Order: sequence, then structure tokens, then C-alpha cells
Amino acid sequence: MLDYIVVGLGLSGIAVSRNLEKRSKHFVVFEDNSQKSSLVAGGLFNPVILKRFTLAWNANEHMKIAIPFYKELEAKLQAKIVYPIEIYRKFFSAEEQNNWFEAADKPLLSEYLDTDLVKNINPCIPSEYSFGRVRQTGIIDTDVLISEYRNYLKNEDKIKFERFDYNDLQVNADSVSYKGISARKIIFCEGFGMQHNPFFNYLPLRGNKGEYLTIYSEELQLEEAVKSSVFIIPLGNNLYKVGATYNNQDKDPQPSKEAREELEKKLAKLISCKFEVVDQSAGIRPASKDRKPMLGRHPKHKNLYCCNGFGSRGVLISPTVSGQLIEFAENDVQLPPEIDLQRFNRKHFSA
Repeated sequence: MLDYIVVGLGLSGIAVSRNLEKRSKHFVVFEDNSQKSSLVAGGLFNPVILKRFTLAWNANEHMKIAIPFYKELEAKLQAKIVYPIEIYRKFFSAEEQNNWFEAADKPLLSEYLDTDLVKNINPCIPSEYSFGRVRQTGIIDTDVLISEYRNYLKNEDKIKFERFDYNDLQVNADSVSYKGISARKIIFCEGFGMQHNPFFNYLPLRGNKGEYLTIYSEELQLEEAVKSSVFIIPLGNNLYKVGATYNNQDKDPQPSKEAREELEKKLAKLISCKFEVVDQSAGIRPASKDRKPMLGRHPKHKNLYCCNGFGSRGVLISPTVSGQLIEFAENDVQLPPEIDLQRFNRKHFSA
């Protein structure tokens, strides 16, 4: 008998699986490539919400765990995943500059916000009010991470590329069985696909569609990431990722004409050089109504677990909270109430 079945191998599933590996647990992953939010993610690790100059939820804790987690995976997979890169926030007014300085005076933000403003960073990105630099930022190449980790699990015979059929899951008192595979427990890391999960679809998962463009520009010659009304992230070879949109109404996973037009319009206002759109990608981010992850044990089936709701910050959040979930599942170390899915159970399950 295995220790775990894991359903889904995006950022959440990778973090869960790696935490299980570190504890020498035996597991198998089911992945059907139906969810794309991890693959189309910008991949930035950035502790600061640059719209309001505030620290992201538990960012200090998450940074201390996430960066070593990905660097350890780099070594294990022998693949380049972590790319330190500076992020510059374009200011639109003197008031924004003042807000930046005020935020930089706060203890938790001071190590991230550089108070030496930069007048110019690129001739194709003019700014009347300069730029602010965010420290300790970078990019996780999610394409390489997911591809290489899938290959690793394939070589270890720990992954099955097929759709998980809930009708074939047998839930026993102290184990689960699925198509001849028995395990002590099962963890669902399905992203927005959780809406189809009959065990956990009661949770208030709110999909948020995000779309990115990939552009080509020989003139831009940008080496830093820039945040304005959109992010520009250099990919190398004169390619850049531009995004993202946020749409909580559209649940179609396919790229849309409207999003392309929106991003092109915003980009044209930000840069003064020519560019060509060479690709467009879309995914549905899994977010909860209170914008916190949803983790924990099913209220009726004690061997069923959920790891979901990371929204747009899965790169930074997943290593920490996935480790907390495994500690809970293995050693009954209680989850922080703010991420425990029990906060939503009262409405659907009697005590």
C-alpha cells in the first residue's frame, strides 16, 4: 500500500509531492494536463503588492522557505529554474513616490523597497516620476520546473498521465483505493479543476482568469522586470512576457481577443518602441473568496485532503503551505486557522 495518491501536478502538486519525498513517503501522482494556470503563470517571486506598496500575505515567511525550496529542486533536477531579476515599479505621480517612501519606512517592507529612486532604466520606457526598485525578487521558470519534475516522476514510475475519475475512488475507513491502487490518503491539488471534485466542490473556489502575451521586440533591450499597468518580464532572445489580466467572470480557459487588445493597449502606453505579439496564453487561477489558500482534511472522510486556492501567488505560497499540510496529515500539527478549509465547513456540514 502506498502512503499517498496525489491528484494534480501544478505548483501545488509539485510542492506536495516534494514534501512527501523529503519524508520518504511512497506516492503516485495523477495528472491530465487539464489545468494551465501554473504553466501560464508569470513565475515572479515578489514579496510586495506593487499596486498599494504593501507586503503580500506572510511574504517574509514564504520567501524564506520558497527560494531554498526551488534551489534545492534545481540541484535535484539538474535544471535551471531560479533567475534573480530586479523589479522596477514605474511611478505616475509625486504622491506615489511619497507613498513608496512611507512604505519603505515600515519594518517589514524596508528590506525590500529601495529608497534610491532611478530616473531612467530604459530609453523605451519613459517615466516623468522615476522608478522604485524592489529587492530580493526573481523568476521561477514554471515551464521548466513542471516539465522536468514530471519527467523525474515518470522515470521514478510515480506518475500516471490520465484523467482522475472520481467514480472509481473507493473511500474506506483507513485507506482509499483507485483502479487497483491502495493508499493511506489522497491529496487533491487540482487548481480550478476542483469545481468538478464531488468531495471538495462545496468550497468557495472562485476562478480568476489570467492571460499573458509573449512579445518580440529587438528595440526594447530590457533586462529588468517592470511593473506599470502591466508587468513586462524579459525571457531572453528579445522575447518578453506581458500581463496579466484579471477576469473573475470569464471561465473559458482559452485565450480571448478582448484580453489581447487590453494588454496590447496598456503595453503601447508603457513602451515607445515597436513590438510583435508572438503568443498568448490563458489559465484560470484558483482563488478563495477570502484570498487565502484552502487546505485540510475533508470533514467526513478523514483520509481525503485538499491543497488549493493559491490565486496568483502560487510560486511564493505553495512550498510553505504544502509543507504545513503534510505536517498536518502525518503528525496532526494543526493548520493555521486562516488557511484551514474548516473555516468554510460550518455552512455545509453539521458538527
